[in-house]
Amino acid sequence: MATSEGSTPEERSGAGRTNGLLVGGAVVTAAGLLALLFVDPILGAFLLIMGVTLMGLSYLARDWDQHSTYEDREMARALKRKQKWERGSAARERDRVRWEAHQARQARKTEQ
Repeated sequence: MATSEGSTPEERSGAGRTNGLLVGGAVVTAAGLLALLFVDPILGAFLLIMGVTLMGLSYLARDWDQHSTYEDREMARALKRKQKWERGSAARERDRVRWEAHQARQARKTEQ
């Protein structure tokens, strides 16, 4: 589904569709209540169940596309990796000093 550049943020995010589902579910639920009381209990129960289901789905779908983008998640991961790398800098420095001392000992052994 293509969106035009002149569309409102609600149209781009699907909020209008979710609100429409909520209103539709409320209408079907009201019709189900009326049918339950005045027409047929089975038809009324069916409409009532469908209306409540529609309203529940529209409630659950209200923030369906309000999630972070791939780039946002990757930036957060990169920041966490950078912080973890910086926390380990002291250990890496100790290891580097130990390695250089080991290399110096090995060089002295080969000279003898």
